[in-house]
Amino acid sequence: MAKKGEVSIAGQSFEGLKQINEHGAEYWSARALQPLLGYSQWRRFEQAIERAITSCNESGNPSENHFAGAGKMVGLGSGSAREVEDYHLSRFACYLIAQNGDPRKPEIAQAQQYFAIQTRRQELSDQLAADMERLELRKQTSEEFKALSGAAQQAGVQSRMFGVFHDAGYKGLYGLSNDAIKARKGIPAKEQLMDRMNAIELAANQFRMTQTRDKLAREGVRNQTQAIQTHEQVGREVRDAIKRIGGTLPEQIPPAEHIKEVEKRIKTVTPKLELNERDATGLLGEKNDKDETP
Repeated sequence: MAKKGEVSIAGQSFEGLKQINEHGAEYWSARALQPLLGYSQWRRFEQAIERAITSCNESGNPSENHFAGAGKMVGLGSGSAREVEDYHLSRFACYLIAQNGDPRKPEIAQAQQYFAIQTRRQELSDQLAADMERLELRKQTSEEFKALSGAAQQAGVQSRMFGVFHDAGYKGLYGLSNDAIKARKGIPAKEQLMDRMNAIELAANQFRMTQTRDKLAREGVRNQTQAIQTHEQVGREVRDAIKRIGGTLPEQIPPAEHIKEVEKRIKTVTPKLELNERDATGLLGEKNDKDETP
């Protein structure tokens, strides 16, 4: 049975598929891993493996340490057996296959989440990690903005008053309107304010929006004026919380690099993954000087 938190299908876990080779190194059979990651066709799965091999080399790690061609005997209906192509995969290879798999498959998404919480490799560079965090927060805040607009409509805010409604939240949190915030920070009027917020500022605004949406629903607000006042009130409460914990008030946070530049950098960067000694040797196991011939 799969343990809680492990990638599993029909009770079979990722860790349960682990084997040990002649070097004492852990490895996984690609043929065994295939159904676990939701692939019914070997041809499709092998394409993911090939992408993973390329990714491995680009990350600065020799693919031969992590992907080893192998054959596997399978039984035929006649009672005979034949050899089919297989790979022996290191843990790092399995991680790369998950990252290069079909994102539409729920098994791939689950595997990516599983590997994300593993601590067997060092994190990506601080800059890339910060970029990815900010981009994800920007996407989440954009979705929350849309959800809040829907909640405002249900609360009685007319379409022509949406600008006033959203401005009320900014006035509560910043003490300034959207346009005044951009003017203070030197952000061009044509740019979206959220595109120039750093991660901390985005998180504060996302919190303001989620709490406003929740309050409108919880109190059953169905009046336009009351909805606008509620948004400004929640903004003030978030601002007061920032003051109490000694945080930087949002209007004092300098404008960040435009989010489009962050997206470009993430798309073009080739992350260098620095593995610890055990993971770097992969299928070769832990090397000791005493085991090597001089």
